[in-house]
Amino acid sequence: MADRDTPIAAVDTAQADEPPVLPDTGSRADDRTPHNWPRWAKIALRTVIGIVAVLFLAWLTLYITKGRFLKHSFERIASAQTGRTVRVAGDFQFYFNPVNIKFYAEGLSVSNPAWAGEGNFFDAGRIDTDIATLTFLFGDRRVNWLDLVDGEVNLKWDADRRRNTWTFGDPNRKGEPLDLPTIRRASFAGTTIHYDDPKMRLTADVDVRTVKTSGTRFRDAIRFDGKGTARGNAFTMTGALLSPNSTVEGGQNQLALHLRGARTDADITGTLPGPTELEGAKLHMDVRGSNIADIFAVAGIAVPDTRTYHLTSAATKQGEEWRFAGLKGTFGDSDLAGRLTVRTGEPRLKLIADLTTDTLDIVDIGPFIGYDPDRLEAQGGKGAIRTVGGHPRLLPDAELRVEALRNFDADLDYRVRRVRAKNLPVSNVDLALTLDDRLLTLSPLTFDMARGHVSSDIKINARKSPVFTEYDIRLSPTPMGVLLAGWGVEQSGTTGTLKARVKMTGSGDTVHQSLSHANGRIAIIMPKGSFWTRNVQLSELDVGTFVQKMFEKKLKEPVQINCGLIGFTVRDGIAAADPILIDTDKNVMLGHGGFSFRNEALDLAFRADSKKFSLFSGQSPVGIGGYFAAPEIDVVSPELLGRAGSAIGLAVVATPLASVLSFVDIGDAKAAACGPVLRGARAAAQRTSKGERRDDVGAGTTAKSENGKQSGDETKQQRKKFLGIF
Repeated sequence: MADRDTPIAAVDTAQADEPPVLPDTGSRADDRTPHNWPRWAKIALRTVIGIVAVLFLAWLTLYITKGRFLKHSFERIASAQTGRTVRVAGDFQFYFNPVNIKFYAEGLSVSNPAWAGEGNFFDAGRIDTDIATLTFLFGDRRVNWLDLVDGEVNLKWDADRRRNTWTFGDPNRKGEPLDLPTIRRASFAGTTIHYDDPKMRLTADVDVRTVKTSGTRFRDAIRFDGKGTARGNAFTMTGALLSPNSTVEGGQNQLALHLRGARTDADITGTLPGPTELEGAKLHMDVRGSNIADIFAVAGIAVPDTRTYHLTSAATKQGEEWRFAGLKGTFGDSDLAGRLTVRTGEPRLKLIADLTTDTLDIVDIGPFIGYDPDRLEAQGGKGAIRTVGGHPRLLPDAELRVEALRNFDADLDYRVRRVRAKNLPVSNVDLALTLDDRLLTLSPLTFDMARGHVSSDIKINARKSPVFTEYDIRLSPTPMGVLLAGWGVEQSGTTGTLKARVKMTGSGDTVHQSLSHANGRIAIIMPKGSFWTRNVQLSELDVGTFVQKMFEKKLKEPVQINCGLIGFTVRDGIAAADPILIDTDKNVMLGHGGFSFRNEALDLAFRADSKKFSLFSGQSPVGIGGYFAAPEIDVVSPELLGRAGSAIGLAVVATPLASVLSFVDIGDAKAAACGPVLRGARAAAQRTSKGERRDDVGAGTTAKSENGKQSGDETKQQRKKFLGIF
């Protein structure tokens, strides 16, 4: 047993240096002190601290010096990046304040590209800005505020509208749209903006200034006024951007703009998100003038002419679209409502419209097809008639604006509930119009007429020179009593109907030129039915029967139509009867001659041959002459006067009873076979009711030519085959 006083053995010195072993409690300290971090973490931390320190020193240096020492570097780098000469004549500042970029320059200038000639694109006596750093680098560029003194901006396109002065870099680079940063607040003094677009023939000079006020509703109002020319038309503008105190924080600006020019006045009011920000703008437009085509012509867009108009609309911009909703107003004596979208971009600007009219006055249709709206405004329907070469002309001569059609495409849906027109019962017009690179299509163009229906497909190809037009117009069976009520036809007792088709092609840049070179077929068909006139039975054109009925007061007896065809073959603008044949219970009516789209002359002769013995039958052609705008009816023709003369001679030589013999019709007219008539067949295919070839429907001779005489070609038989159109 050991002695308690025995000394304890000495502890191993190596073990004495080790820390005591503590019992494992099941947890470890995860947070280490920096001097125990891994080597890579220590390096990263030191790097970050270094970068922050450098940035802070750079920021502090810029802040203290205001970055003035960067002036020459700025000029050099900006000149290289823009491909222009950039100079600062006076003081220069560029620093962070504290986060946003502060830029200040006196005497700043940016030169024009070489193709634009001498002078500068931009000059400023002083420019002072505060720019949002992050949005400018990574998102939409935003300028919190801009103070510009004695600024001058020259915005210019080249002659081909391919390059512009605000697209920097390569001077031959294709010009881009003007893309300004969003400016939340701005102040301008003595600033002028010049704009020049030779191809669009548009120039403008606008002076901009800021009026600072206090103690009123508005402050920092940006006023501007200017003048210029648009396609030869001078215009002026006045307006303001008004920043209400209540909307300064949100950046909205109240816009008030008045434009006057090109026979147009326009007031635009509403709010903009910022002075240079149109996206999301909420505007109201009030536009009025002599012709709505004037305001579109400023942008190089061709739309139909109108009479005096007044339109209002809400307007917003979304992306590449300007949207005009709630559009309503009047043009001439007609109303208009709907919506319009103008889509910018490549390859062409595009108009998309959905429009309606409750009542369309017939006079307001005139400008759509080329009649002078000023003449129509002053003279009404008479303004459609002009005198050319001593004769009245009805077909319009206004040229299709082919060059303007190159600038845009269009999709239009247009509906009209009622057309206001004397003696023309038209309603429910429905038009679908498309324009695709100068190919204009009106298909379908439909409307109701006198309880019938007209369907049209018209294609105007302006890709060709001259313009090539295809016409296909179809009239479904329509009651004659309703259609011709304005011309003395009784609806009660008239059961006859009409159906028709016009199918032609023509070349020319105006309606008159196109029809003057037209080729094709016109056919009007009358199936079986009755025809009852209010006063006289002129439909039969039998002078003897008319005289007899007039004295016996037997005027209320309908004409019974078996079948009828009024057909024309059109060659180079000359329409020849091919054939005109109407078969009734009593007569067979035949027509010869034709008309000319060239000089609009009429040269037709109608003759009614009786199927039965008629005591007082003149057996004389009734002529229709004159012009489209001034037709003439010659009932008492030379043939009838000749018969009257022979009757007088017989009365003197023989007895009064003998004079009646000159007016006797023995009634040998051949009834028509209605099959070819109802098919709209040409003259060569017509037959009698016995199946015999008709020799009384003519050889398809044409109307007089422009010099008033028939040429040899015009008197030849019509050989053009036109079968199966009905």
